[in-house]
Amino acid sequence: MSSVIQIRLDDSSAVSLEQKQSQLLSNLAKLPSLIVALSGGADSAYLAWAAHQSLGDRALSVTAISPSYSAYDRDQLTSLLQQFSIRHQLVETHEMDNASYRANAGDRCYFCKDELFRVLDQLAAEQNFSAIAYGVNADDTLDFRPGHKAAAEHHVLAPLLDVRLRKSEIRELSRRANLPTWDRPASACLASRLPYGTEVTPERLALIDRAEAALRDLGFRQFRVRLHDKLARVEIAPDELPRALTPEMAAAINARLKSAGFLYVSLDLEGYRQGSLNAAL
Repeated sequence: MSSVIQIRLDDSSAVSLEQKQSQLLSNLAKLPSLIVALSGGADSAYLAWAAHQSLGDRALSVTAISPSYSAYDRDQLTSLLQQFSIRHQLVETHEMDNASYRANAGDRCYFCKDELFRVLDQLAAEQNFSAIAYGVNADDTLDFRPGHKAAAEHHVLAPLLDVRLRKSEIRELSRRANLPTWDRPASACLASRLPYGTEVTPERLALIDRAEAALRDLGFRQFRVRLHDKLARVEIAPDELPRALTPEMAAAINARLKSAGFLYVSLDLEGYRQGSLNAAL
């Protein structure tokens, strides 16, 4: 597969957003063709847009459907695709068939991404695409992300990382491009709500999906429902937490999540923080 030409940017050098985007589009344009792994979050959506700008129909954005992909994410993806004429395809992945994935050890994401990139490798071979890319950014290198190992093993390109784009910069460039994902809250697969060591099952993922849909219906924007056996530990963004702590809203959250299938409901007083379950590692 082809590789994007990397530019070396010293962290202290003043490189404008315009320069980074220009370099990104230039790098992508050098590729004969490209498959973009599109989850529908801010990073992958911006990369899909950039690939479409640079390559047109020589770029194909592909979304993997599995039990860990929420109904809300799929709805948001549909909205994005309706607004932009991005060439797109859905595929099914079967990470649930892998006992190592279901075991949900600290390297769960590796097995998920390995399955995703295996499916995309096959699609690239069948449709004669020269490369595959995903939306990892410069900030992602600061967190525990075993999926990066799978990407390296499958020789998947990281165009946003190559030009050192950070999350805040991707959001700003997405805003300028009128992408609806520019201010979308950080998202992750439903399996990320399960503590390490808790088996990943379709039933548990569906329970989390129902519970988070209930919180969304109550008007919350940034949150996670972490599953601890029959207990839902709800993380809500600090700026939204005061509203959740009112007696009326606490009662509503409790009722909705019990209706979804939980026996107990708790509010985490630290609020939402990305990757909170990694603390156990």
